[in-house]
Amino acid sequence: MHEVGIASEILRASHAEAARRPGARLVAVKVRIGVLAGVDADALRFAWDVMSLQAEYDPVTLEIQMVPRRNRCQDCGCEFVTDMYSEPCPDCSSESSMLLGGDEMQLASVEVEE
Repeated sequence: MHEVGIASEILRASHAEAARRPGARLVAVKVRIGVLAGVDADALRFAWDVMSLQAEYDPVTLEIQMVPRRNRCQDCGCEFVTDMYSEPCPDCSSESSMLLGGDEMQLASVEVEE
């Protein structure tokens, strides 16, 4: 379960960011995870909850935003959301598209209380 490692790294990076503001307390963290990233959101939340309880820090809320797969048609430039590996362009029906997003994993925001 690699979600434990991911939760650990998110927690570390979040506290490092909060430490840049002396006296601030980390309250919430928001992450954006693409559906193609291979991360189980429920397992990540479970790992986060366990690690947060075991850490010497106050509990921190984790918000997970799942990001859909996005493609761009290489013929007409149309950008579209799909859950299929190969789906024709909704504008021109071309079969030629490239992946734009859906495989990312980002620390989107860190909320602190001063």
